[in-house]
Amino acid sequence: MSTAAGVTLSEIETGHDVPETTNHEGSPRVIPVRIVVVDDHELVRRGVVALLESHAGWKVVADADNGECAVRLVNEHHPDITIVDLVMPGSLDGLAVTRNLMKIAPDSRILILTMHANRELVREILRAGARGYVMKSDAAKNLISAVETLMQGKFFFTPTVSDILLDTFLESPPPVLSDHLLTRREVEIVKLLASGNSNKEVATCLDISLRTTEAHRANIMSKLHLHCVQDLVRFAMKNGIGGL
Repeated sequence: MSTAAGVTLSEIETGHDVPETTNHEGSPRVIPVRIVVVDDHELVRRGVVALLESHAGWKVVADADNGECAVRLVNEHHPDITIVDLVMPGSLDGLAVTRNLMKIAPDSRILILTMHANRELVREILRAGARGYVMKSDAAKNLISAVETLMQGKFFFTPTVSDILLDTFLESPPPVLSDHLLTRREVEIVKLLASGNSNKEVATCLDISLRTTEAHRANIMSKLHLHCVQDLVRFAMKNGIGGL
């Protein structure tokens, strides 16, 4: 693991399985996950590194204590996941790092790990391209799951952030989407899905069946010519749905 000047640590849980596949002999084969960790507090950074590397197949290929080093190291190592703190010294904070990484590596899976969360900050981070947002107070419960979820191509939000997104959805006025021919119910479902809710959670929130939710989701994806939840999130951001 290469290390930038002024490195740091953090805490997290273990006990989750790493994605596996089968080799030509039929035995499980661990799929490696390459990670860069960025945090200006050395104890936090070292803790995060130790926890991640206790997972079979997971390797922290580099860590950094500032945004400038982070961008350089990601460009050098091309990790699967980049875990970034928001508040750091220097000219690039976590938001700026996220924006820079999305320019040079649009497929980056960026996970924010921070002590800070408010509506505007969460919205800016998601617009910048981050796929996950975990509060440091929730790291022991959520960080491993967050990495696993991002590796599956999905989004992950810690409970505090999910609550912020849901509150934003409930308080936002219905957007004007006549050009896209979405019904009011479909707009509600777009808001909830884009906020990180599963089909089951959407069904519970709207008091409809899971099958009805799945049918609405299929219709929405077809109408908007979208192929995955990431496309739906980008659509919601672009159109101001749910305040994203």
